[in-house]
Amino acid sequence: MKTPEVLDKEARDVLSSLPEVLTAKDRASIPHQEMPQQRPEERIHNMSEVALGYTESEALVEANRCLQCRNKPCVSGCPVGIDIPRFIKSITEKDYSGALDVIQESSLLPAICGRVCPQESQCQKYCTVGKMHKDIDQAVAIGRLERFVADHEKDSAKLPEIAPQTGKKVAVVGSGPASMACAADVRRMGHSVTVFEALHKMGGVLSYGIPEFRLPKQLVEKELSKLEAMGIEFQRNVLIGRTRTIKELMEEDGYDAVFIGTGAGLPKFMNIPGENLISVFSANEYLTRSNLMKAYDTENSLTPYFHSHRVAVFGGGNVAMDAARTALRLGAETVDIVYRRTRDEMPARKEEIEHAIEEGCNLRTLSQPVEILGDENGIVRGVVIRRCELGAPDASGRRSPVEIPGSDHTVEYDTVIVAIGNASNPLIKKTTPEIETNKRGNFIVDEETNETSLKGVFAGGDIVLGAATVILAMGQGRKAAAAINAYLKEQA
Repeated sequence: MKTPEVLDKEARDVLSSLPEVLTAKDRASIPHQEMPQQRPEERIHNMSEVALGYTESEALVEANRCLQCRNKPCVSGCPVGIDIPRFIKSITEKDYSGALDVIQESSLLPAICGRVCPQESQCQKYCTVGKMHKDIDQAVAIGRLERFVADHEKDSAKLPEIAPQTGKKVAVVGSGPASMACAADVRRMGHSVTVFEALHKMGGVLSYGIPEFRLPKQLVEKELSKLEAMGIEFQRNVLIGRTRTIKELMEEDGYDAVFIGTGAGLPKFMNIPGENLISVFSANEYLTRSNLMKAYDTENSLTPYFHSHRVAVFGGGNVAMDAARTALRLGAETVDIVYRRTRDEMPARKEEIEHAIEEGCNLRTLSQPVEILGDENGIVRGVVIRRCELGAPDASGRRSPVEIPGSDHTVEYDTVIVAIGNASNPLIKKTTPEIETNKRGNFIVDEETNETSLKGVFAGGDIVLGAATVILAMGQGRKAAAAINAYLKEQA
């Protein structure tokens, strides 16, 4: 692994060798810039961000790789429609504030999206440069450039213009990415917006779900402060569905429209023997204790956590990687990621899998947990694992795991973290039966407007899609905001 200093020097050398006028062939030959990062042996002992971000030289080199395609294929892969070539062109001109302005036409959360969005399966998937190299890893690093712009201009971001007050009131339930995007776009049109959050901190999954080493929480707070500066009101510790119902918001509190972005916060379990043992955790609880309540900061936080030695994490997605890497930082000696398919089928981002392995996590693939064993005190002592092989592809396109009879074996662990996905929050449906849901509990909405079956109530993000990405949730929030704005205009 090259040090940040070496990477920056290499970038400066490339920059100095570039001709004044670049042809498409010149741009295609510019080397892709690695992301500087903390060394694995250092970062497993701290919660600081692993990826350190591009220097100016690295960002300029990477930006100059962009071909400025006229048909802008990358934009079609962006759920919020950022004009990617235009913001990258501003970087090549060293107009970083202009680049940020372009991004903020579509997204107020570039520092967040630049860090956690899976660009490789969205905007970068369609990048012409990556296709020229026949390697998606060689696509222009759009997300890293977005992060660079946001970080470089963090103190000079301009707030969007707010239209004159309309007298209309909109309630936004939840404060995750879908809600933040919706609240911003509704507020821009001059409507009053109040965001209701059940927890004591705003940000939803950005605050409780994603570890500090991937997304520093002060960044989340800074992005949220933009919304407050726009005049959006935040109400914390308000559990909609209990403290107030949706109908009470509209009929008693006078809200003209409601957006529900409560996410998919109900953890799924495997329903195998032993899941009720003391040291079995859902990834939600485990990460919330660390991320939101800072259990790792033992000098300043009173939140307890289980002191693990040998940890098994069930699952292969980003949440599983987050939980496994957090366990290492909380002092675990061994962390195994137990997954029933192979590494190739893991839904986690390639970068997150690589970081987990670099840090010392073990991939125990083609392995299906069938029972969790406990000791006389009710604490995990091991997991019975059945070996698998891959069969035919399932509905997701991935090859299905087929259990091998007679292959059961026991592996010693003292902690299990279940990270196999989440279901939609059921609370609002229970108190607002008029809202239709599918068999998975996801809200059924109009595909064009994201309006639910209850007039004036819209929804978006994981409560509609199931577990999805930050940027997809934001796209849903923006779509719903456009429909809310049109709905309120009709009501005027």
